[in-house]
Amino acid sequence: MYRDPVQSLEPLPSRSAAPRALRVGMIGIGTVGAGTFRVLARNQADIAGRAGRPIELVMVAARNLERAASIVGGAVPLTDDPLRVATHPDVDVVVEVAGGTGPARDWVLAAIAHGKHVVTANKALLAVHGAEIFAAARQHGVAVAYEGAVAVSIPIVKALREGLTANRIEWVAGIINGTTNFILSKMEGEGLDFAVALAEAQSLGYAEADPSFDIEGIDAAHKLTLLAANAFGTSVRFGDVQVEGITSLQRMDVACAAQLGFRIKLLGVARRTAEGMELRVQPALVPASHLMAHVNGSMNGIMVKGDAAGVTMYYGAGAGSEQTASAVIADLVDVARLDGTHAAQRVPHLGFHAHAMRALPVLPRAATCSSHYLRVPVHAAGDIEAVSEWLAEQQVPVRQATLAAVAEAATCPQMLVLTQPVRQGALDSALRALEAHPQVAGKITALRVEELA
Repeated sequence: MYRDPVQSLEPLPSRSAAPRALRVGMIGIGTVGAGTFRVLARNQADIAGRAGRPIELVMVAARNLERAASIVGGAVPLTDDPLRVATHPDVDVVVEVAGGTGPARDWVLAAIAHGKHVVTANKALLAVHGAEIFAAARQHGVAVAYEGAVAVSIPIVKALREGLTANRIEWVAGIINGTTNFILSKMEGEGLDFAVALAEAQSLGYAEADPSFDIEGIDAAHKLTLLAANAFGTSVRFGDVQVEGITSLQRMDVACAAQLGFRIKLLGVARRTAEGMELRVQPALVPASHLMAHVNGSMNGIMVKGDAAGVTMYYGAGAGSEQTASAVIADLVDVARLDGTHAAQRVPHLGFHAHAMRALPVLPRAATCSSHYLRVPVHAAGDIEAVSEWLAEQQVPVRQATLAAVAEAATCPQMLVLTQPVRQGALDSALRALEAHPQVAGKITALRVEELA
């Protein structure tokens, strides 16, 4: 295909010295840290073959040194001072897997200031302090890698930053919290109430004793922040994400959604519009025939729509020790390959080089637009037509209206409505007025519908 002048090929000069190992200091040896140690030890030959040099754990910081010693044995020096790891001259890259947003920020910034690369699975840290951390990394010419912070075993950051680099990304949407997906799967598959499904998730270790970060949607919002930044080349905007969890979701609505041909999932959605971008985490109805509706249990699924590639989907474990370690070590391999590479030639932290980052405005909740599911308690079955006509008069066009046929102990008939796309502000105003309508018997439930096409 390309006709270059024929040249003789001479063998490259041999390198007698083995390449120097990448020396890793790890802060935290809990679930993720222990998994990282195990996978590094078990697959060291394959990892070195891919990285081009060995990757060695040379120091670990832990609160409980006795427990840490039981994991790593006597070959790895231990300390209870994370800053010693972050600043030690024999450490090339710091793996931060301790969690939190306070001390972890100080450790990571200290490592960067001492010229060390950073790998972290701490999504809260980057969502809250990412702008500061990435700016410091650019200043000092080091990398901050965080694949394990977004979707555990799914290499979605790499897909956005490298595999889809030719595309103008239109939207990213995903099930990015395994705990809530497990709970919703139990509510849909076994007809459990939210509280019962949550208790089962806790008993199996899928949910913490205090599950609020998961069930209130905060964990998913942390991850969505990083997805949106990589998709659209904008700054980390955690404070602008509209967040709604699943704590108020009723078993009746799960059953009613099924009657209409949908399943309810907690979705993180980042969508580019002509006016800016939407950043939303909320429970939403997804068509039962859609691939995303079949992401069940603690699994994660993410879809990306690019103008050239179209819709692509990524699926994998949403939690787990070695599953997260897989992403952490993949980041370490990338760091190991950076040796001798100028910072300007590396893949940027958020997919776009700093000079190309843009300040997209985030749409307020009232300005976002989608179809909706409504469950309207009415006094009598014959009220459906009157309520539908009233909604249409209020600029809320009705796509479908029917009575709920679920076997629930409802005190009155339940009218189910699917709307056409409508602005959230207009819908909120209409629903406030509708609750005072003489033919409406109580509080209305409203959920978004996401077609993901």
